[in-house]
Amino acid sequence: MKIIKIPEDWDQLWAKTLLNNQKIGFVPTMGALHEGHLELVRYAINECDFIVVSIFVNPTQFNNPSDFESYPKTIEADLSLLEKEGIDAVFIPETHTMYPREVELSLDFGSIEKVLEGKFRPGHFSGVGIVVSKLFNLIRPHKAFFGQKDLQQVAVIKRLVNDLSFPVKLRIIPTKREKDGLALSSRNVRLSPSQRKEALILIQSLAKARTELLAGQSWLQVSQEIREDFSKQPEPRLEYFELVHPDTFEVFQTFDPNQKNFLCVAAYLGDVRLIDNLQVND
Repeated sequence: MKIIKIPEDWDQLWAKTLLNNQKIGFVPTMGALHEGHLELVRYAINECDFIVVSIFVNPTQFNNPSDFESYPKTIEADLSLLEKEGIDAVFIPETHTMYPREVELSLDFGSIEKVLEGKFRPGHFSGVGIVVSKLFNLIRPHKAFFGQKDLQQVAVIKRLVNDLSFPVKLRIIPTKREKDGLALSSRNVRLSPSQRKEALILIQSLAKARTELLAGQSWLQVSQEIREDFSKQPEPRLEYFELVHPDTFEVFQTFDPNQKNFLCVAAYLGDVRLIDNLQVND
């Protein structure tokens, strides 16, 4: 497993893959790896010839400086996990490598960044779009693998790839969960034992809402029930619970079983912010 820190070193490896006609699979991460990340890696290994994982905590996508500072950094453990999976290269750039000067560029993704994550984390998706663009330009993968847990981020990256004609195929992998249903997240390690237990309200509320919608209850009634459920809990503080289209992130006011619908939730437990989503229908 090669450790790459500067683009010039990657260029040499990339040239070899080109000569060998190898398909490059790319998994971009911010480290603190867990089984969810490793699931993406395994999909990449099954579908591509040469696998690259990046580890870079991107400062431009954090609108909250304290969240950036507290983001878990476990590089040695991450490298050990990746080596066991048998990947070919890890790209671990320094911040000055990715951002040699202050970033003045900003990206506007239109209505998709005005709601949910975009509304509560202004500037977040511009930062995501910039760093993903940089990584795509540097790595030049044939396929890139992302998790469905970050559903709105996936929609933004799809728009980025389509509108800027990046020659990469996106593979969106279903959310990996703990046995009790909690979506795997690098932030889970910051939860206390009691918070970890209470965090189950996220998946429980999504499952409950889906069941009730498919049983014919109105979205207004369902959403009110969910908000009441959260209000009865001592710890979780609900930020949003919405019904959306997974591609446009139009926020629906009613449930139409004849169109794509996803339920999305974000909540705080202490200072730890968790998100999750669940598909309602096909």
